[in-house]
This record gives sequence, structure tokens and C-alpha cells, in this order.
Amino acid sequence: MSNSQGSHHAARGGLLAVGTAEPYDEPETTYAYDEPETSYEDEARAPTHDEPGTPYEDEAFTRSYVPTAPALPRQGSAPDPVPAVSGAGGRAEARRAARRRSGETPDTLRRLVPHALVVAFLAGGTSAFVASDKAVRLTVDGVPRTMHTFADDVRELLDDEGVGVGAHDIVAPAPAAALVSGDEIVVRYGRPVILTLDGQRQRVWTTARTVEGALRQLGVRAQGAYLSVSRSMPISRDGLALDVRTERTVTFMADGRERTIRTNAASVHEALDEAGIELRGQDTTSVPPGSFPRDGQTVTVMRITGTREVREEHIEFEVEKAEDPTLFSGTEVVVQQGRPGARRVTYTVRTVNGVKQKPQKVAEEVVREPVAQRVKVGIEPLPKSVAGADKLNWDALAHCESGGRAGAVDPSGTYGGLYQFDTGTWRSLGGSGRPQDAPPEEQTYRAKQLYVQRGASPWPHCGRRLYQ
Repeated sequence: MSNSQGSHHAARGGLLAVGTAEPYDEPETTYAYDEPETSYEDEARAPTHDEPGTPYEDEAFTRSYVPTAPALPRQGSAPDPVPAVSGAGGRAEARRAARRRSGETPDTLRRLVPHALVVAFLAGGTSAFVASDKAVRLTVDGVPRTMHTFADDVRELLDDEGVGVGAHDIVAPAPAAALVSGDEIVVRYGRPVILTLDGQRQRVWTTARTVEGALRQLGVRAQGAYLSVSRSMPISRDGLALDVRTERTVTFMADGRERTIRTNAASVHEALDEAGIELRGQDTTSVPPGSFPRDGQTVTVMRITGTREVREEHIEFEVEKAEDPTLFSGTEVVVQQGRPGARRVTYTVRTVNGVKQKPQKVAEEVVREPVAQRVKVGIEPLPKSVAGADKLNWDALAHCESGGRAGAVDPSGTYGGLYQFDTGTWRSLGGSGRPQDAPPEEQTYRAKQLYVQRGASPWPHCGRRLYQ
């Protein structure tokens, strides 16, 4: 190795995270962060570092370092001295020198061979030893050390020094990179951060050692933001939980005015307080007051006044029908009258920003249950004729008695139907219910039955119309 060796290498490799990722049920992101390192104190030349706060990228470590090789030991005088060489090249040169002297006399060779062997052995062994020993600088999580090592690559050096790295740690140069004297190796440990940013929670990894560095690394706009911990707080290897609420612009529309504020509030209600807007009574907002205010959001304040009204409403009764073979088809007899029920209903009547809203039902109570109406329905076929009465003018009699209206009832309520039957007479003829409720055909059939029994006497004023 020459004593005047120049700059031997450029920056090699970018950042490389090695290890196995830890299982976690939330999204994980590892961020590399380059903070200012401790300056060299025991070296004549210091490596060039990235600017503080710049994430590692490829060729992040650019260094200017000129190592000085240790001087080889001086050799003794000989008839033809062998030049000092190092490593495998030294051994090859010794062999070439021996071949160049192959033309000399045997006596001369006998004298030179022992000297050449000693010189070659000393030169080759010393050069190999010097070439294997490397002066490197190892910085682990911000703590630098300068050391000598025989490791061939970065991974071997880390193993020798007991420096373990995982999936979220950063190593530069890459673990597989070969080592040469003057190299700088940097290891930064990953730290888990449970970050809640503007209400959104996620788990991320960072190599920054302080909260402020992590914020820069994550690209979080921290100016005017609320932080749950101090910016200068260190982040341990175990990580921490960090709640960040960035400053946002929120506009409130209230009482006919528009107010825009900058806030890092955790809720709309908290932002209202900052804007000097008070919610009174039933007042509310167009979004839930406990929701997170978003940047650029417009929130309307609703001034609400309202009263309660209690109303009594009917509950309709049901109608239950049952077939009755004793009744003629088309006849329906009400066995039990239905009765509607009643309920008490409470409504709120609100006025929102001066506009009356539709009443909203808020409560109800049944104060009287409805009673079902039961009805018998005839299914017996109606007879078509009654002997001795079919040829009479029943239409003329009906017109005289009721004006031809099947449901007619006299002012006293005693007589009803086409032929103004009283209830007793109607039922004696086999009718059910009230005569005015029976179909016209059945009323005429019952009237014919009555005529066969008593003639026209049941209709003293209109009976003569039967013969017209």
C-alpha cells in the first residue's frame, strides 16, 4: 500500500432498512431522518454530512476523507534489494523478482534465496495485516465511535460490535457494502409513534429522536398546531403517543353574520367558543357540535325556539264480519257497534332561524282502547216470490211510504225502510237487525209476507197503491 494514497472511494449506497417487520393491525410507515451528528474530534478530516432534518436518500452520506496508510518497516541491505509490497500484490511481486534473478550463478542464488525469502515473508505478512486493518467511524443512534476493525463488510462490523438492527432501522451504507479504511457507518433506530393527526389515528415509524424532528420527518405542518407533548421531548426506543391538531380555517354563519377564524380546536363546539358564539336553549349547529372541524368548513348556527302541543286523536275501530246462514244473501246485521278509541299525542312545534317547522311527534299515550264492530253477513239465497203477493204494485207502495228510499227512517225513529216497518214486526217476519239496514230485495220479500198475513192494513194510508 502506498504511503501517499489519495481519496479512495465516493459515498457508497443509500439507506437500507433491515430486519423483520413487526405485526400490527394499523398502517405502518418508516421515516428516515438525518439529524446533526457529533463532529469529529479525533480525526484530521471530518466527513461531509447532510443538512439537519433532511431524510436519508441514495448517496446521503457524501464524505471527503483521505486515509494515511501506515509506513511499512524498512528492509535490510542486500545485493539487489526487493521493493516493499503489500498484500497479495506483494507476494506476486516477490515471485516476479525471484524469476528475474534466475540467470545468476548457483552460488549467488544460494546466497540470495534466503534473503529474498525473508524479505518476501516480512513484506507480504506485514502488508496483508495492514490491508485488513481498517479505521472506520460507527455512529449508532447519534453516538459516534472511531475504531479499527478487520470486518470485510458493514454487516460483519455490526455483528462484531453487537449492534442489532430491525425492519424499521436504517443502516448506511447497506449491510452488504464492503468496508475500506475511512468509511463512516450510520445506524438509526426506528421508533414507533401512535399519531393522531386531526382526528385520524395511525401507527408510523420514525428514526427521529425528538418530537420536533419526527414532525419535520412526517411533513406535519406544526405552526399554530396543538401538540399533546412538548416539541423538544425525546422519543425513546419504545416510542410514544402523539396527538396533533393542525391550525384550520372554519367559517360560522350565525345571527345573519359570517365569522371566519383560525383554530386548532378539537370540536365544533370548542371552535364556537373561540369565535365568541354562544348556543342557548335548543340552539344547535348544522353539523354535530362534538364533531371535528375540518379546514375550510362552513358551519351554520341554528337558533331554535319551540313549544309543546298535546292533541287528542281518534283510534279507528276494526270491523269483524262473520257469515250467517240464517240471513238472506246481501243482508248484514250489526251485532255489536264499534267504538273508536282515543290517544293523547304530544308534538313539538319549532321555529328555526325564524322559520316555523313541521310539528314533530315526540310522545303518545292511549287513553281509550277502540271497540271492534261485529257484523253478521247473510249467505242464504233470497226467495224470488211469495204466492198471492207477487203481482201487486210494490214500487208504488214503497214510493208512498218512504219515497222509494231503502234506508229511510221516520222522524220518531220507530219505522224504517222502504215500507216503514217497525222493528218488532220486522223481526216477527224473520228479519234481523233493523229493516232499513236490509237490502231492498229482502225488504220487499218481508212486505209480501206481511201482506199474505194481514193484507194492506199495515199501510192504512198507502195500502191502496198496491192495486193501482
